[in-house]
This record gives sequence, C-alpha cells and structure tokens, in this order.
Amino acid sequence: MNDAPLHAPAQAAGIFAAYDVPDFFCELMNRKDTVPPALRDVQNRLAHFSLADLRHRTNAAEAQLYRLGITFTVYSDREAIDRVLPFDVIPRVITAAEWDHIERGVQQRVQAINLFLHDIYHERAILRDGIIPADLVLKNPNYCEAMVGLDVPGGVYVHINGTDLIRDQNGRFLILEDNARTPSGVSYVIENRHMMLRLMPDLAAGLPLRSVEEYGLKLHQSLCEVSPEGVLNPQVVLLSPGIYNSAYFEHVFLAREMGVPLVEGKDLVVENHRVYMRTVAGLRPVHAIYRRLNDEFLDPLAFNPESMLGVPGLVEAYRRGNVTIANALGTGVADDKAVYAYMPRIIRYYLDQDPILDSVETHICAEPDGLTYTLANIDKLVIKPVGESGGYGLLIGPHATQEELEEFRHRLKDNPGNYISQPVVNLSVCPTLCPNGVEARHVDLRPFALTGRSTWVLPGGLSRVALRKGSLVVNSSQGGGSKDTWVLAS
Repeated sequence: MNDAPLHAPAQAAGIFAAYDVPDFFCELMNRKDTVPPALRDVQNRLAHFSLADLRHRTNAAEAQLYRLGITFTVYSDREAIDRVLPFDVIPRVITAAEWDHIERGVQQRVQAINLFLHDIYHERAILRDGIIPADLVLKNPNYCEAMVGLDVPGGVYVHINGTDLIRDQNGRFLILEDNARTPSGVSYVIENRHMMLRLMPDLAAGLPLRSVEEYGLKLHQSLCEVSPEGVLNPQVVLLSPGIYNSAYFEHVFLAREMGVPLVEGKDLVVENHRVYMRTVAGLRPVHAIYRRLNDEFLDPLAFNPESMLGVPGLVEAYRRGNVTIANALGTGVADDKAVYAYMPRIIRYYLDQDPILDSVETHICAEPDGLTYTLANIDKLVIKPVGESGGYGLLIGPHATQEELEEFRHRLKDNPGNYISQPVVNLSVCPTLCPNGVEARHVDLRPFALTGRSTWVLPGGLSRVALRKGSLVVNSSQGGGSKDTWVLAS
C-alpha cells in the first residue's frame, strides 16, 4: 500500500474532496487492483450529491425505519429502549469476483460445520484422532446430550448461518467468527435495500446489482427440503419468544417473507409426539420450526423447567423425527470462540481442502502456550470472552488503559478457559456520512447462508459500520450502524 494519504480519484471529487484514509484499506476509493467500471460509476455518482442532500435522505430513511418499526432493543439503556439501527446512505460495494470468493468460502465453511456437528454427536472420530481436544467439545456448555445419536434430515444441523467477515489492510477477507445458533440481522439487509431503492434511486439506477429479494423464498424452500420424510406440503412456522424480544421485528419480518405463521410457545402443543399449531379451526400439524429462542428455553421437560417460552414435549417429538428444528439443538458448539481456532483443521479433516477463507490468528487461553502469549502481549491483542456476543466483555489492548490491562490480566489468570485472544486487525473502511462530512469508518460483513439440499448464500449480507471515529466495534449494541451491501453482478 502507498504510505501517502490515499485520496479519491480526481473525477470523483465532490463529497470526497477532503476524504483520505492513510492507514487503512478503503473498499471504495483505494483498491489495489483495476477498479471495475461499475465501481468507478458508483464513485462518480456519489460525488454529484451534496452533503446536505445526503443528510436529508438519511433523516428520511431513519424516520421511515422508525415508522415501520424496524428497531432493536437495548435492555441496558433505560432512556432509549427501542432504537433504529443507524443507517448510512453511502453503500458498501463488493465486486463480482470478490463475492464469488466469499460465497465459495462460506459454503465450504457451512459444509464443514455440519460434518463436524454430525461427528461429535455420533462417532466422535475427530476427537479420537486428536484434531480438537475432546474436553473443548464434550464439556462445552452448548453441547447437547439430547442430540447424541440423533440423525437429522439431510445431515443439516445449521440451516441458517451467519459468518462474520472482516477485511485486513491488504483487502483480504478473513473470517472473524461463526454464528450457527440463531444468527440475526438479515431483515436489515433486505430493508436496507428497500430503503436505498426508495430514497436513492438515482444512485442505483442501471447498476448491475444482485438482488436480495429471494431470501424469504429460499429460506422457506430450504426448511421444506429438510422436513420429515413423506410430508408432501410441510407446514413451517417461526417460533418467537414474543414481542419483548430484542429482535422481534425480524421475527415478524421473516415470517411475512416466508408466508408462514409467527407463533409463540403457547401456540404450539405436542400430542402423541407430534407438534400441532392451535388455530381457530382446530389443531394443525407442524413439520418444521424455525426457532428464534435458545436451546434452554425450547422445552421445559427437557431443559429449563421454569421456561414459559417453549413447548413441552418438543424435544421428544424432534428426536422421533416428527418435526425439524432449525437450527438444530446443540449447534452452539460450532460457533464457540475457542472451537473457532480449530476451524482450519476441521475443514482439512472433513473435506481434505485448505480453507478458502482464512481465519484470524487465534490464541486459546485455556492452553498454556496461548495464555502465556496472551499475557505477554496483552497490550497488542483483542481479548474476547468465549461466551459473550454483541461486542460485550472484550478488551482491545492498544486502546485500553493500564488499569483495564491489569484487570484483564487478573481475569485471564483466574479463568483462562473463558478467553481467547487475537491480533488487532486493521479493518477495512468505507466512506460514511458523518457529522463533519464523509469520513472513513471501519466495517465488517455478515453473509447469510441457507442450507437444505444445498447451500445458498444471500448476495450481500449485513454490513455493520463503527460510527465512532477510530472504533473497531461495529455491533449495534455498541453504537454501530449499517449500510446497504451492493454485490455487483459483473
């Protein structure tokens, strides 16, 4: 990379006149390869907008999002419970070649994860062969004994997967983590596109953009493909914890996109080990459940007896093959942050292939060498608790105070098995509308993959943006926003 500040090409100028990113890979303005004509076209189209116009359209977008109820809940904030995810009107653009690489890498990853889950709940060959420590799997809090020996339709455990990707300073895509339980955020992908086409039609007109409209259809199709055998017209439902869940908007959205009923636990009943939905016309059989609640709340007879959210007898109906649950129980083992470190070995073990998408270098603090390295380099690393998500509980060493570093040293020594560490990656940036103009902000990407008889990846994904200057934390719960993700068809 050129060490000098990287400016927009002269022909773009306009809102990019003062834009520079001296230390990071900017996905729109300073690619190292030849800039595709469609990407150059996006640059020049954006340059013709004024900052005032972009701000006006941004305000209109966020007002529409709030009116439509496209919000998420921040339980820790007493003053603002329901929030609109901040929306940036400058899209993130991915070329056709880049997307092909991402798509093949995600498909490979999902295939390996499903083979891994089948193995650890059946033969456990990977444990016997010492590829991954047995205790890391069998003593994992997400390991589900109810799944041992259970054959799931098509060998699919992870029907819906969200893979978090980042780009480094060289523009290389790296996998940051897997989300194999109940990944969220796809509703923003689709609604962001709707919003862009309504508010920025002059920017998108004529560009070769891949559509995101098929997601609901593809999701329903994949769930039907792995429904119990012999069912000609499977009834799919989406099981939600209810209106007070932080992602309830997404539950409503996805049920509508699939054209299936949105239900809560009280709407379902198990009789003779079969699942039924209560309707005004009586009980109606249910064959596939897209669940958006965690394992421990699914069935009070099998897990938490105090749960009021689940369905008594559901797990036994599942074990008898009378209903499909997506994602399967016990998939949390596969997105454990310590297991993540072994994913390159897992891919090679089951597929005899090198990973298409590399992982970020990871040190497991439960292992002596990993702990020693982490303690010695704590000020240079990102320290993550294994069981947390949403950007909570982590330490970014270079940005931490001495007091914070010392506190984490004690945490690591007291409970090393709860942490992993990774180097700080200089995340790529995208131009983002900020209070002082268009500035570089760090981004990540969550592509969504659906698996039935095969794996399909939604063209795009959720691009989250760290709106605070210099921040590497993109999570919505930590002040991040989102962008529309444009995948070019050519």
